[in-house]
Amino acid sequence: MTVISQVILQADDELRYPSSGELKSIQAFMQTGVKRTRIASTLAENEKKIVQEATKQLWQKRPDFISPGGNAYGERQRSLCIRDFGWYLRLITYGVLAGDKEPIEKIGLIGVREMYNSLGVPVPGMVEAIASLKKASLDLLSAEDAAEAAPYFDYIIQAMS
Repeated sequence: MTVISQVILQADDELRYPSSGELKSIQAFMQTGVKRTRIASTLAENEKKIVQEATKQLWQKRPDFISPGGNAYGERQRSLCIRDFGWYLRLITYGVLAGDKEPIEKIGLIGVREMYNSLGVPVPGMVEAIASLKKASLDLLSAEDAAEAAPYFDYIIQAMS
C-alpha cells in the first residue's frame, strides 16, 4: 500500500478528512515519485545483470554452496537459487515504488524463515545471498538512489537474520 492509500483508508475508517500532516506526507511521497520510479526502472531493466553479478559474488564468497552437498549444488538447485534472487529483487522494487516496506513484508517475508528451514535451506546463506543482491544492485545506482534503495534490502536482511 502506498502512503496515499494508507492515508485515505485510515481517514475513511475514522470518518474524517485527511489531516494536514497526512496531506504533507502525501505531498512528500509525490515529490519522491520520480526518484522511486527511476530506481525501480533501473533495477527491473537490469534484473538479469544484477542477478548474474549477485550469484557470481555469492559463489565466489561461498563455493561450498555449489559444491557437492551444498544447497545450490546441481543445475536444478542453482536455478532455484537464481529464481529466488529475481523474486527478491522484484520485492525490492515493490517496496521502492510504494515508498514503504509493507509490500515486502506482506508479499515476501511472512513465513520465509519457516519455509527455508523446512526446505533445508540455511537462512544465514540467504542473508548472504540478499547482501550480494544488494551490492550488485546498488552498484548500478547513483549514490543518492542507492541510499534510497538500500534500506529495502536491509529490511529483508534484518528479517531473515
